[in-house]
Amino acid sequence: MPKAEGMIFDFQDESGIRPELLETIDYDGNKQEILYDTDELSAVCPFSGLPDYGMLSIGYIPNKKIIELKSLKYYITSFRNVGIYQEALTNRIYNDLFNLLEPEFLRIETDYNTRGGINANCVMDSDMQN
Repeated sequence: MPKAEGMIFDFQDESGIRPELLETIDYDGNKQEILYDTDELSAVCPFSGLPDYGMLSIGYIPNKKIIELKSLKYYITSFRNVGIYQEALTNRIYNDLFNLLEPEFLRIETDYNTRGGINANCVMDSDMQN
C-alpha cells in the first residue's frame, strides 16, 4: 500500500473496535422506526494517519431488541484511534449492529467532513443486502 508523505501519527488496527461494549434492551412494543444521529464520529485515515470526522445516522426497526444508548456511545468512541477507511467503517458498524440486534430493518449512513474538496457519504441498509 502506498504511503502519504509527511508526518504519520500512530493509530490502532481494527482490533481496537469494541463491539463487545454494545448492550441491548428487550423490546416487545409496536412496530416503529428508531433513529439515532451523532456528529461525534471519528476514526483515522489509514493512508494519511489523519483524523476523519463525520456524522453517523442509524435507523432501524427492532425485532426483539433495541440498543442501550450509553453502550452505543462507548462503541462509537472506540473507533476514535482506529485506522479504517470510511467505507469500511460504515460496513463494520452495519455488520456489528445487524448481528447484535437482528432487526427487521437497519440503515447506517456516514457523512464525513469535506477532505480535499470531496464530500464522502456512505449508506448501507437491509434492502441492499437482499
